[in-house]
Amino acid sequence: MARADARTDLVVAAGTAIVSVGLLSGLPSLDALDRLDETGSIGTGSIGTGSSVSVAAGTPPVGGAAWVTLVISLLVASALLLFARSAPRTTALGTGIIAAAAASTPSGAYSLVLLPVAVAVVLLGSREPLARSWPALVGTAALVVAGTAVNDLVLSGGARSQPVEHLATSVGAGVLQAVGAVGLPLLVALLIRSRRDVRAARTAEATAVDREQDARVEAAIGRERAAMARELHDIAAHHLSGIALMSAAIDRQIDTDPDRAHEGVRQVREQSTAVLEDLRRLVGLLREDGPAERAVETIAGIVDLVERSRVRMPVELEVLASDDHPLADGIGPLAQLAAYRAVQESLANAVLHAPGASCTVTIDDRAAEQLVVRVANGAPTLSTGGGAAAGGNGLRGMRERADLVGARLQAGPQDGGGWLVELTLGREAPLAPATEVRP
Repeated sequence: MARADARTDLVVAAGTAIVSVGLLSGLPSLDALDRLDETGSIGTGSIGTGSSVSVAAGTPPVGGAAWVTLVISLLVASALLLFARSAPRTTALGTGIIAAAAASTPSGAYSLVLLPVAVAVVLLGSREPLARSWPALVGTAALVVAGTAVNDLVLSGGARSQPVEHLATSVGAGVLQAVGAVGLPLLVALLIRSRRDVRAARTAEATAVDREQDARVEAAIGRERAAMARELHDIAAHHLSGIALMSAAIDRQIDTDPDRAHEGVRQVREQSTAVLEDLRRLVGLLREDGPAERAVETIAGIVDLVERSRVRMPVELEVLASDDHPLADGIGPLAQLAAYRAVQESLANAVLHAPGASCTVTIDDRAAEQLVVRVANGAPTLSTGGGAAAGGNGLRGMRERADLVGARLQAGPQDGGGWLVELTLGREAPLAPATEVRP
């Protein structure tokens, strides 16, 4: 990158020197042709008398002292442009000083010395903000005004004849020259800088939009991962805990009660088949090559859930419903899924942490504004064996589901060593007052 910048600076400096020296060298020929067009002839005293080619007054002939002075000034000023990247303000002032120093040369081509000044101003304005560069710009403009005024006075001889009037005219010409050598290049530089800033702002905006989109995608992925983690935990906790409990019972009964052991093996097989089916449904949701099949898990399905759980623990179901509306009327599908998973997780926790305890599942659907699901179990009557670690993932998953559907979850110990989980679901459309709780 640094090498490319140095190459660019060299091209700018060399190009300025070539253009300015080339113009200075071509001016005498152009003026001679212009004079020939005006007079129709070169003139008798122009050639053959040992004098130089007839040129316009003040235009230095090629190789003359004035011409050499201007060429040296142009080359030095162009060489200063090599430092415009590292010291742009100093470069602009330096070119202005060189232009002012060359002002005493009697030449009508003095304005060419201002070409490196204009280039330096463009580089300064495009690389530094105006708030920092304005002192250097004002100083450069003052040098241009002073140099132009001095050159004009030298050419016109006004320093000896009517100096005050000629000074005012020369300063006016210097101001105009400063506008052309500093003001207009500065305007071009500010335009270039503004367009560059606009491009940078658009690029930054596009980058910000891309980052925002990436953040949204990451958030969506995080939500999906959390949802999959909840589903996997619910499936594993419900089915595998029952399999582990029944396997322990089979181990004790295989010698003393073979018939019960065979029945337990059949139950383990049923539970294993169920967990495989649930895992297939979950994997099917993640596939993109076709629609996934998924059983609808609703509050009505809690009845079958409780029935299947009786092989692992004593559990009772109590449904408090009203005859004026169907069960779970006005409860959305996501809310019903949350209730189903809450009961499923609560029963799995009761098997793990309160073995032998009785459990009661209550569905209270009598109120017009809400439906309440409760799962309560007593204190354990058998040893837990120390193998179940309370990781808290199940309760956290229940709370996440409840928050997702705007439900209220309460979970905690009961008197006597039991545990209660209560989930309150609001109806999407409250029932009419006539269908409220009956006495």
